[in-house]
Amino acid sequence: MTGRPHRLTSLPGRPRRTTPFDLPKLLKTLAADSGRIPFCDGDVTAGAENEIQVAVIGRQEDVDLPETIAHSNYFTNIMRRARSGDTSPRLVSYLENFLQDNRERVWENSWVRFPRRMLSSFAGRLLSHDLLADKRRPELGLRVDTGRFLIQKDGEEHLRVPISYLLKLALADALAAGKGLPAPLPAAGEVLFDHFLSDNTSPETFSFRVVSLSAASGQGRALARETGRRYLLCQLLVEYANQRFHLAASGQRAMVYFAPQTPVRQRDLNELIADGFYRELFLSPCLSGWDEGEKKHRYMELCHQVLSRSQLQAVAKLREAGIITNNLVMLPNVSNTSLANNGTHISLGSRLLGGALADPASGFGAAEEKHLGDLAIKCVEHFLPLFVGTYSAAPARLGFTDFHPEKALGFLPHELDYTHLRMLWRRWRKKADLSICGRPLTPFGPDWLDSSASTLFGLRGDFIPDARLIDYPAALLSTRRSPALDGRLGNHDRLKADLSALGAFDPNMSLYLLYRQRQFAAMGYSGFEGRHYSLFENLGDDMGEAATLQTLVTAYAYRIMAEGRLRHRQIPDDPTSESERRQIFFASAIGIPTFFVRRNSRNLFLRHILKRTAHVRASRRYPGYLRVPLSDYQKALVAALREDVPDLVESLGAEETLRDLDRRLEHPELHSAAGRLTSGILRELGARDPMRVPAREFNLAAEAYYRGGLRRTQLLETFAELGEDLQTLEGGGTEPLRRALSTLVPGGEVRVFLRSAGDEVAAGTADDLLLQRLIGLVLCAVEHDRDGARRPLEKGTGNDSCPSVRRAL
Repeated sequence: MTGRPHRLTSLPGRPRRTTPFDLPKLLKTLAADSGRIPFCDGDVTAGAENEIQVAVIGRQEDVDLPETIAHSNYFTNIMRRARSGDTSPRLVSYLENFLQDNRERVWENSWVRFPRRMLSSFAGRLLSHDLLADKRRPELGLRVDTGRFLIQKDGEEHLRVPISYLLKLALADALAAGKGLPAPLPAAGEVLFDHFLSDNTSPETFSFRVVSLSAASGQGRALARETGRRYLLCQLLVEYANQRFHLAASGQRAMVYFAPQTPVRQRDLNELIADGFYRELFLSPCLSGWDEGEKKHRYMELCHQVLSRSQLQAVAKLREAGIITNNLVMLPNVSNTSLANNGTHISLGSRLLGGALADPASGFGAAEEKHLGDLAIKCVEHFLPLFVGTYSAAPARLGFTDFHPEKALGFLPHELDYTHLRMLWRRWRKKADLSICGRPLTPFGPDWLDSSASTLFGLRGDFIPDARLIDYPAALLSTRRSPALDGRLGNHDRLKADLSALGAFDPNMSLYLLYRQRQFAAMGYSGFEGRHYSLFENLGDDMGEAATLQTLVTAYAYRIMAEGRLRHRQIPDDPTSESERRQIFFASAIGIPTFFVRRNSRNLFLRHILKRTAHVRASRRYPGYLRVPLSDYQKALVAALREDVPDLVESLGAEETLRDLDRRLEHPELHSAAGRLTSGILRELGARDPMRVPAREFNLAAEAYYRGGLRRTQLLETFAELGEDLQTLEGGGTEPLRRALSTLVPGGEVRVFLRSAGDEVAAGTADDLLLQRLIGLVLCAVEHDRDGARRPLEKGTGNDSCPSVRRAL
């Protein structure tokens, strides 16, 4: 199917549904006849939240995680039950092997221990404050679980904390240790405390300041630069903690790095232990970022329980869908590890929307915001296949033994309807070549039998570009009575109630969406959060261009709404239509080359894109369906941006972004994030083809690459950017900041100093004094940026802290 662009219209013979809003008139009123639309050039503010993988390197007897397991009541009880014959002794053997068979001595998501006296007095006071049950009401005393964090060892009090909180303590210590940092850096550092938090497993940081995106500033590259600075500060803080708190000297070397998936060994452990013990080991205690940390921790326990239960219920859905045809299934564990997946959320805010919502006289309220926002989300979801694998990725191997549908399909039974789920599963098995003499085959059940069949018949499994998106409930499917995106206030609450009644969700949890609206009344700004990003190989090139493209497709949605070319009825809200557009996204994550769309699809916007898509043909297998090549669909999306809104592309300065996207789509093995990450992993292995490497070996090599070669590359990249920023500060910063800079680097030559220091940090040889100076230099750059962004903004004109204003500046 090919053709020239055309105006979106209703299906012939289908009655038009009235809409409560005249969208072109509404957007014209919003722009005050200026011709501007939300998310146009100069209207966009941005921020990001990054989840970061952590690990502790050391011997079993020195590191908190194995020591906690070995001395736990859980392990003791398992051993007692094995001796009495109440449980298999193999379980004890497996746990002992997990503790002892760790040649790399890497313990992901372990906590750390060190004497409390190592803290400076300022850091000690911060700790005492964070241990309060309610930070707003100190009179209530300490948290009930304080004993988890303060323990006795070798006759003195030790502190036991996750690395997410260690980063905050290290920052507090660096501000005041020794002679401290020169003014105004201590005050600048204190402002950043609440930007270090964690509510799942891994540490999270969110933007230190609002970033204004514009063509003049390079659009998304400004946000990528801010993210790189936060990442560099995390690296310096963890190395400072290693030295200052004597972690390295006591056999615990803490590390932080970007990695998208739950570590292999953590998955192994999850198969061996109860869900309650897993939560005790790996869920964040929420020491930082919330006034009532224990309450937030209980919420995360609820999330883990609900997701684990949903994973089990997916098995029943697979049977209802006809994918499981007998009673031979591999039941998933009652504990789910998806909360340990790591991604990046990029949030965009519109000054135009925020300003109107802040002005009662504008006539633009929450109902209008919701109506426009839901339609924008539905439009943008069609473009998300452009992002998967091209800008971020999570390359992974699945062996033949991993292809039990109840395990491989993850949360997809809750995200797609049965028709699209069956289509996707059939195409995935064909891609993975799971057949013998033309007959499809999936694993039988017992590991020894599946492994034997894999070896005997040469069944190697599959390689997928973004496994994280399959292993996480990225977007739950609506019900017929409660659509999530129909433009009505309260629709999320109605859907959560329906899903709760079905046992798939809990109404107290936030609804999972790929592209989530951030409403002014709740967040203090009006915009959207992109939650579909996994790992960026290069922050500037990958994250920066992705943020620019996200801005463009969001502005595109508002433009065609303003021109009357898109209304809610053209992207229906029934579950089938929702699944139809989202199947393309999940096919991209798996690497399936084709998908199927009903010939008479009610989704007129999708049909608008298919008009431009080459090599579409009628499906021979599925009567009434069109067979659509994914690569051609992606190219059609780019063509729609170029041809539907050429002036918007030009005004946003996105021409080069689209040219770069063309290269990524044309030669993904060379230019896409998935291709470059895979090449780095294969270099780690000394191999050329991921399919010629056993699945477990490839996935372990990926983890080694992320914490080794990729970490070093990204670290040096951020050091180089810091040098450029400090050079700008030397020529145009405030007098207090220039004095602080000259105090930290007395002889000048900041970039020369940073090149030498960067090599020491990458090699792990920098001492705490050097690291403290480097932390001060990062704070100089952060404060210089904040000085430039400190111009007064009207209330609601930007997302004054992404992703959450309530943890704001």
